[in-house]
Amino acid sequence: MTQLEYAKKNKITPLVKRIAQQEGVDARGLLKNIKAGRVVVLKNNRHNLKKPCAVGYGLRTKVNANIGTSTDKSGIKDELRKLTTAIKYGADAVMDLSVGGNLKTMRLEALKKSTIPLGTVPVYELAVNAQRKNKNFLSFTDSDMLDILDAQGREGVDFFTLHAGVTKKSMVSLRNSKRILNIVSRGGAIIANWMNLYGKENPFFEHFDEILDIAYKYDVVLSLGDGMRPGSILDANDEAQFSELKILGGLALRAKKRNVQVMIEGPGHVPLDKIKENIILEKKLCHNAPFYVLGPLVTDIASGYDHINASIGGALAASFGADFLCYVTPAEHLRHPSLEDVRDGVVASKISAHSADIVKRNKQAIEWDRQMSLARKKRDWVRQIRLSIDPDKAGEYRKSSQPTDSGVCTMCGKYCSIKLMEECLRV
Repeated sequence: MTQLEYAKKNKITPLVKRIAQQEGVDARGLLKNIKAGRVVVLKNNRHNLKKPCAVGYGLRTKVNANIGTSTDKSGIKDELRKLTTAIKYGADAVMDLSVGGNLKTMRLEALKKSTIPLGTVPVYELAVNAQRKNKNFLSFTDSDMLDILDAQGREGVDFFTLHAGVTKKSMVSLRNSKRILNIVSRGGAIIANWMNLYGKENPFFEHFDEILDIAYKYDVVLSLGDGMRPGSILDANDEAQFSELKILGGLALRAKKRNVQVMIEGPGHVPLDKIKENIILEKKLCHNAPFYVLGPLVTDIASGYDHINASIGGALAASFGADFLCYVTPAEHLRHPSLEDVRDGVVASKISAHSADIVKRNKQAIEWDRQMSLARKKRDWVRQIRLSIDPDKAGEYRKSSQPTDSGVCTMCGKYCSIKLMEECLRV
């Protein structure tokens, strides 16, 4: 049975008990939220995971990191190093978005090496295989799609991003829109072009019941992708975006009835004042399914600093109720990310997630800050560094500028306010 099916039968599995302990929550309460579809457990029943995780209401806000080859950069070893870096700096899950080189080898190696849940976008493999076989990336069939989903599920992939909401209906909304940028989702664009070429409905939508059979068999979480997400803040919250969201809400209900776990993906480029509306609508239209957001990016002009851009939007989105943040690196819109980009992206998103968890009154998050404050009060530099979200960087900074008095830092030196007040209050 799937974790959702066990929850419907009020059975606490060892996996749910383990996650409850990790999160510091009551196992019965966690079970109720899984049963209600407010929490999903990212773990394929064939994937032996050291660090499985759950995403959703009442839990820590989770962070996903993307890795994967491109058509220009297809080195598998490089991507596996990025995987290691993402895990080291605190990613809760990772997605393999490979479109270059040997996709299956890349995925199998990532599954073997990853200690955290791994997701994919199966339409990428569909397109790449079709290109190699027929010199046309759109020459895949409905049957090819189902075969790839089953193969990836059998291999142990924990969650699939499926752009099932790019349908004939939502495409009408897109054509009637006045968007600056149409579809900026790579998977969404592939599906839209396939539909246009063959005059057919989206195969992920058309064959959703068969997809549910596969997801049920392996307990794969379906992450219903936002193919219509805005690629400009000026396109945010339009009819095309919300038309797709309504479709995803209907698919989420169908999945839940079949005991398949579902989360919903969200934008994208969204100005600060429109983020709250996104969260409220997703929870309403998608029956409180966990919300997995890319950023969101709150401005379009932060090239080279989009990890900061997304961190601002992510903190706000998660504070309003988003459950899962997909990191954005400084390389976004510009190039294939480097190891350093991955590190910066993960850390920026972890800061967003933690900041929102304080607003959500998460006990673990608040205690972490309390411990840091106590370490600062004692001027315990070793403990401050250890408690930092990126201890490596904190340690490098401390080491690079040594004070004359080891009890302070070189910012304030002998005028350290904490030390001065210790002496003042001692009198």
